[in-house]
Amino acid sequence: MLEVFFFVLGLINSLFLIFIFLIRKNRLDIVQRFGWTYLLLAVPAVYGVFLTVQEGKSVRYAIFLGIFQAFLLLEWLLDHVSKINFREDFKKYWQWAVPYLALYYATNYGFVVMPWKTHLAWGLIMLGLFIIQIIANLRSHPKMRG
Repeated sequence: MLEVFFFVLGLINSLFLIFIFLIRKNRLDIVQRFGWTYLLLAVPAVYGVFLTVQEGKSVRYAIFLGIFQAFLLLEWLLDHVSKINFREDFKKYWQWAVPYLALYYATNYGFVVMPWKTHLAWGLIMLGLFIIQIIANLRSHPKMRG
């Protein structure tokens, strides 16, 4: 059951981020109003850690879910608590952007690799969604100057 749970959580995460990235450039107001709902994925991530222990599965699942939770925590701290606009000024806020990006990529790595180990098709689906996510993300950011 954990493998299916992890795959579905990864799907929801990727689809949610793709949606956010697609609307962010033209409708930032929607993201600012409803983007907090993405943070609710922390609840099933916590449940997934308990499921890992309960089913006696590889600790790797718990590690990747912990990385995902750390990413969500940093997202919450930066966007909703301190309201640091690190996406717009990478040079000024690089101290926040670097760990944020490291957790973002580590989270996506886990959501691709772990399902890949279970079913090749699942891994390919997650890899495809990650590629779409990256493209949508890059297109939604303003052009860097200088």
